[in-house]
Amino acid sequence: MAHGLSPSSSSDQMLALCKRGFFGWKGIVKTHLGLKTFQSFNGVLAVGSSLSFLLVLACAYSLLSPRVPQQADVATSYGLPISNSSSVTDCNLFEGSWIQDQGYYPLYNSSICPFAEQGFDCLANGRRDQGYLKWRWKPKDCTIPIFNARLVLEKMRGKRIVFVGDSLSRTQWESLVCMLMTGVDDKRDVYEVNGNTITKRIRFLGIRFSSYNLRVDFYRSVFLVQTGSVPKRAPKRVKSTLKLDKMDDISNEWIDSDVLIFNSGHWWTPSKLFEMTGVVIFK
Repeated sequence: MAHGLSPSSSSDQMLALCKRGFFGWKGIVKTHLGLKTFQSFNGVLAVGSSLSFLLVLACAYSLLSPRVPQQADVATSYGLPISNSSSVTDCNLFEGSWIQDQGYYPLYNSSICPFAEQGFDCLANGRRDQGYLKWRWKPKDCTIPIFNARLVLEKMRGKRIVFVGDSLSRTQWESLVCMLMTGVDDKRDVYEVNGNTITKRIRFLGIRFSSYNLRVDFYRSVFLVQTGSVPKRAPKRVKSTLKLDKMDDISNEWIDSDVLIFNSGHWWTPSKLFEMTGVVIFK
């Protein structure tokens, strides 16, 4: 994160980082697309989607903060020790390991969260062990504070968080909603904006935390781009084509989001796609 930057320079440096990251990704895409032809699905999109996800989280966290705290603020307020490191900024949050945490985990009970799909409630569906609910990520040189739902709700007051992608995005969205629910006193203040039941059959789902004027939305868009019709004389296995130069037709709905979390890499594999006369075919 950008906690170690001075208040006067943090925003400019983070904006520059975001711009370099996004334009760098744009350059990679151009290099591999050529004339709307995608050359390497596995390499570019698997790595690119992961880098984009991490970059969005880092940029959003830093840019949404009212100010960037100094190192002392971080250590005091968030419990990030600076032992084994000369500065908080030296800690690589993405280098570490998963450890068992018997004290604080799980962070929510899916059986009592109204926004967790029944099919993903493992305990209610008969699973007896609970060890899989107690894994926590531990960076090598620092400690991530335990998730504080009330703190996150307060920091996200008046904002909009949007998840875009496939079923993986939807379950991540459900998990975040259930985690935030633990910080709400009156559960009636949290509801799906259209009164829908959580299901994979609905392309848009939105949860409103009315006490905090916070929205947490999900849009299903597995490729993030528009699909096209089947070309003439295409093999029978072809279902549609992908328009790599056009964002999904619902992408306008994401524009006003404060935090955008998306994934698509799982779909860009040779088992699902192939090239034919300069276009990408979805089979």
